[in-house]
Amino acid sequence: MSKRDYYKVLEVPRSASEADIKKAFRRLAMKYHPDRKPGDREAEESFKEAKEACEVLCDPQQRAAYDRYGHEGLAARGRGGGDAFSDIFGEVFGDIFGGARRGSRQQVFRGADLRYELELELPQAVFGHQVEINVARLSECDTCHGSGAAKGSKPVTCETCDGVGQVRVSQGFFQLQQTCPRCRGAGTVVRNPCDKCLGQGRVRSQRTLSVKVPAGVDSGDRVRLSGEGEAGRNGGPPGDLYVEIQVREHPIFTREAQHLSCEVPVSFATAALGGSIDVPTLEGDVSLKVPAETQSGRVFRLRDKGVKPVRGGGRGDLFCRVVIETPVNLTGAQCDLVRQLEESLKAHPGRHAPREKGFFEGVRRFFSGAES
Repeated sequence: MSKRDYYKVLEVPRSASEADIKKAFRRLAMKYHPDRKPGDREAEESFKEAKEACEVLCDPQQRAAYDRYGHEGLAARGRGGGDAFSDIFGEVFGDIFGGARRGSRQQVFRGADLRYELELELPQAVFGHQVEINVARLSECDTCHGSGAAKGSKPVTCETCDGVGQVRVSQGFFQLQQTCPRCRGAGTVVRNPCDKCLGQGRVRSQRTLSVKVPAGVDSGDRVRLSGEGEAGRNGGPPGDLYVEIQVREHPIFTREAQHLSCEVPVSFATAALGGSIDVPTLEGDVSLKVPAETQSGRVFRLRDKGVKPVRGGGRGDLFCRVVIETPVNLTGAQCDLVRQLEESLKAHPGRHAPREKGFFEGVRRFFSGAES
């Protein structure tokens, strides 16, 4: 049975680049691989055909001979393969199966990122704050400088992987590369470990860091300290430290994004006759003019007395909700005065208490309609 044209097998033009050929093989291999279609002889033959085509066309010398003389030219020349195709397969499928390309050296590992929860008072979060924190982390051993070997010695080449850090594993038609189980990708092993780190190259330590918290942060925001996480392995870079902000509840103010709100107690006399009161802000008291006949629950807005967001934008406002404060601990004389005022107001209920009158009239209409 004559062999099909390799370019037709891979469904690529004769001008296809090596990258296009590998891409086409990857598509066909994922479609016809025997593990995907166990027992399917036709799929197995299609996979072998695509494998052979990719093996030839990705080799510059074999491809030149094939382009000039066809299959006969390859037969006369003698076609190789084996390790060359394993390299091609590692490039095409390394990202799926976790393999690495042939000849890669020891792996380096980035250190782990760390998280630290920092609690702040509301003013500290609004205006910014600088604080020192103590962080426990794995740092590079200062005795062996991260090698894990005792003084006067050094790690030796791993005999299992010959210093590559990876080993080849055969799985059916495929040869995969996996991390060496003995050296864990380092390519070396420590036979005489350091007394301080016991061969790990890293030790647990405490470090004091200064954290500058920008103005306007809120709960859930994070400050990143680059390179202040745990030390890497095999010369890898350190991780980062993420300081997560938690803002404590404030006894007066409630924050909603860039705005603040609070309740302001106002005396009955001031609410009825009007006047000025002192209102607290995060920058000190300000004077608020309360108009006459102010009702409980009315909200006053103080512009630009809120928070300037850390990510930019205008400063928020402060919303003050008025709460009429009922007098307590009245003397007998004061109680008599209140009763006299109450009697005077009852003489004209619709004039002095419009909300009360409207409320009870609404109640009467409701029950009258229900009875009918």
